[in-house]
Amino acid sequence: MKHIDIKQLYKTPDAYFNSEVTVCGWVRTARTSKTVSFIEINDGTTLKNIQIVIENGTLSDDILKPAMTVGASLMVKGALIPSEQNGCEIVNPFITVLGECPSDYPLQKKRHTLEFLRTIPHLRVRTRYFEALFAVRDQLSHAIHGYFHRNGYKYLHAPIITGSDCEGAGEMFRVTTQSWQPKEKTEEEYYANDFFGRKAGLTVSAQLEGEMAAMGLGRIYTFGPTFRAEHSNTTRHAAEFWQIEPEVCFADINDIIEIAEDFIKSIILDVLENCKDELAFFDQWVEKGLIDKLKHVAGSAFGRVTYTEAIEILKKSGKEFKFPVEWGEDLQTEHERYLTDEYFKKPVFVVDYPADIKAFYMKQNPDGKTVAATDLLVPGIG
Repeated sequence: MKHIDIKQLYKTPDAYFNSEVTVCGWVRTARTSKTVSFIEINDGTTLKNIQIVIENGTLSDDILKPAMTVGASLMVKGALIPSEQNGCEIVNPFITVLGECPSDYPLQKKRHTLEFLRTIPHLRVRTRYFEALFAVRDQLSHAIHGYFHRNGYKYLHAPIITGSDCEGAGEMFRVTTQSWQPKEKTEEEYYANDFFGRKAGLTVSAQLEGEMAAMGLGRIYTFGPTFRAEHSNTTRHAAEFWQIEPEVCFADINDIIEIAEDFIKSIILDVLENCKDELAFFDQWVEKGLIDKLKHVAGSAFGRVTYTEAIEILKKSGKEFKFPVEWGEDLQTEHERYLTDEYFKKPVFVVDYPADIKAFYMKQNPDGKTVAATDLLVPGIG
């Protein structure tokens, strides 16, 4: 059915004022007064609802009653007019109820917890939280690809099913066609009869494929799903997530730091520009001050400190940390938070870590004790 996205009406309302428009969407709110009824619908293209104004008596009860039910899906034809409160609204509508909604529809006016929304995954995308979340993720994806494309990287599609655990980057989910009660007596027999003829799993990292591709293409990046099977039930662990892994030839640690800072600032600025409504929603309802934090990161010159200097700063801080501060030990979240939130008050790169706490392939520094590795610590995150 031919209709206009609600987002388009708000983007260029002057092009549609005082002409008939057709919109489709789901009812978000509905209310009635003595003379007028109001319905707000949303089609998922924007966080903003479009208000439908209905003079009482102009629509039959057979249409109006199901149309006033939260969750119902409607097609609305009417005149778009300016509105001082809403920017624009539709009046004198003709309404077609595309799908009725039962009275026990779970997404009513009250706010719901994320735990509750987990129980209705087929409906949670109709909430403003998930609308905003997926809009930001979509824009971030475009920003990521756009950044690398502008800077001459080639996008590499690395395999998701692999026989490599990428230097033990994480526990792998096994991929098999074998029965859960195999008849084979040994592991070799078991895998010999499997689909690939050997042990296979879901990728934990595209790093190895990326390194090989960069050796011929110079600059590449991968951006795709990765999987980790560790039993780590924390907010910092996900069994499935999307990972960005650029590989650059003819670059040293200083080049990598420069790329990382430029990349992060670029995608933050992109989202600040293109997801204003979504970030305003998160700033109001999810994390107060979020927009200011993002602007602070994008507008700061990232700091840099060696691991050894960071240890000295922590020891001289006068703070009592739960985990002791010792050279050779990895930095804990509380240490990272102090460095970013209290000492530097901005993102900071920590470089030249002890060789013993970093991967074996890191470039050795001349001192024989540290490697040219870096972590970026960010205020409020670590």
